[in-house]
Amino acid sequence: MRTLNWLWRGLLFFVLFAFALNNQHTVSLKWFLGYQWQAPMVFIVLAAFALGCAAGVLAMVPSWWRQRREARNRLLLMPAPVKTEAGTASALVAGGQSDVSELTLPPELPFPPDMPAPRKPVK
Repeated sequence: MRTLNWLWRGLLFFVLFAFALNNQHTVSLKWFLGYQWQAPMVFIVLAAFALGCAAGVLAMVPSWWRQRREARNRLLLMPAPVKTEAGTASALVAGGQSDVSELTLPPELPFPPDMPAPRKPVK
């Protein structure tokens, strides 16, 4: 499968390279007010591709920020761990040995910590 993937990448590279070699002539991109830009067609196609990638990334930024904010809010909403009397474990603390009760989460969490919060049904 890995070999097939590399063969596909190589084929794609050679097809795009052949496209670039076949389109080396200079073209003129005409802007408003009489401005124009003359460059090889490959550079114009590359510039259009780069602008499209940048627009896609910029379009995703608000979604990324919202998801980060929701994740941070979920961490802040989680209750602090409580000590249980049932299980005791000894842990090594910075000066020596001490008995520390096992820390667990209370059973009344608003939602499981590894699952997204439930959404209200849309009416």
